Amino acid sequence: MGAFIFDMDGVIIDSEPIHSRVKMDTFRHFGLPFDEADLIHYMGRTSGEMFQEVIDSAGRKDLTPEELTDYKHKHYLEVLKSGEIEPVKGTVELIKALNEAGIPIALATSSWPVVVETILDAFAIRPYFQSVLSGSDLPASKPDPAIYRITAERLGVSPADCVVLEDTKNGILAAKGAGMYCIAYRNPNSGKQDLSLADCIVDDISEIKLDI
Repeated sequence: MGAFIFDMDGVIIDSEPIHSRVKMDTFRHFGLPFDEADLIHYMGRTSGEMFQEVIDSAGRKDLTPEELTDYKHKHYLEVLKSGEIEPVKGTVELIKALNEAGIPIALATSSWPVVVETILDAFAIRPYFQSVLSGSDLPASKPDPAIYRITAERLGVSPADCVVLEDTKNGILAAKGAGMYCIAYRNPNSGKQDLSLADCIVDDISEIKLDI
């Protein structure tokens, strides 16, 4: 193994439950009725699309989806900085073990840079990463493999010697498209994902061994 590359959402931070909480807080803040059980119908869609439909359904002419989206983003960062959010079980231990073994570590995520920076600081793991790359800085996001190819170049490691940890189909497609070995973490909060293209699948981060 020449390098280990982490995705972030669903792998380092169990973000989906936090997003759900923040969306519900947003609805309550603006006085919009919404059943939390209906959030599942909006998975894979943008917050803006969801907010527009809820605003229309409530007949609220005084609100725009941009207002709700802006509030949600700010509140999400507040929650991340609150100190009450824990990393995915076993992830920090894996990061430290990789570091102790002298294996270069990188982060390749679709999340916005400000969210990435907040999480790295909240979990005190920034010093362990030799490269941090946000897909928002690239023309195309996962499943486009560019984010992983660029990360390998930054690390000076051949893609064939890189191991990626992902939790979604698009992430796996990106890793395999870059010619990398991909471990899929089956996160129950990441929605129904087809992980079949991964080289191996784990149900617990502690199952990952360094002799890959």
